[in-house]
Amino acid sequence: MIKNNSRTVQTLIDVARNLFAKKGKDHVTVNDIAEESGKGRRTLYMYFKNKDEIYKAVINTELDRIIKRLREVEALDVPPDVKLMRHIISHLDAVKDAVDRNGSLRADFFMDIYEVERARRKVDKEEHELIRKILVQGVEHKVFKRLDPNLSATIILYTIKGLEVPYIRQNINDEFQRNKIGIIDFVLTGIKRQ
Repeated sequence: MIKNNSRTVQTLIDVARNLFAKKGKDHVTVNDIAEESGKGRRTLYMYFKNKDEIYKAVINTELDRIIKRLREVEALDVPPDVKLMRHIISHLDAVKDAVDRNGSLRADFFMDIYEVERARRKVDKEEHELIRKILVQGVEHKVFKRLDPNLSATIILYTIKGLEVPYIRQNINDEFQRNKIGIIDFVLTGIKRQ
């Protein structure tokens, strides 16, 4: 895809996302996207090679929304343990919101998890750095035990990611929703000072 933040590109991505959400990726054509957006196929092909490239742009747009929410948490002026707790909650809620917002794309998300994971590598790298910074702050402020911030950030990131699928699929019951803070406290118990 050509890097372009024009309204046309954003319109095409938004229209494609809505169509993918309603019909599923396999049931949407480039013609559908062009027609629904009010743009010609020629315009669409100026920015995207094919439907798969549009789909990747939709995924990247959703991932950008997630990382934006996590950056907002990182900017908060709160103690490191509270910031990490909010980071974990924001991550899970942002991923669930992205999947819920995309309707039948939900099925594509689980069927095409490798494509999503490929797209997530850059976001995961940035999120790892956000978590690492929170851990360093926590050690400096004596909120967290002395720890290896890189290794600990990796463990926390993969722990959060491990909760995503059951959280999205609602295999975690309503009690989990009510007790999110307690579960996150459990995750933090190993790194907090007593």
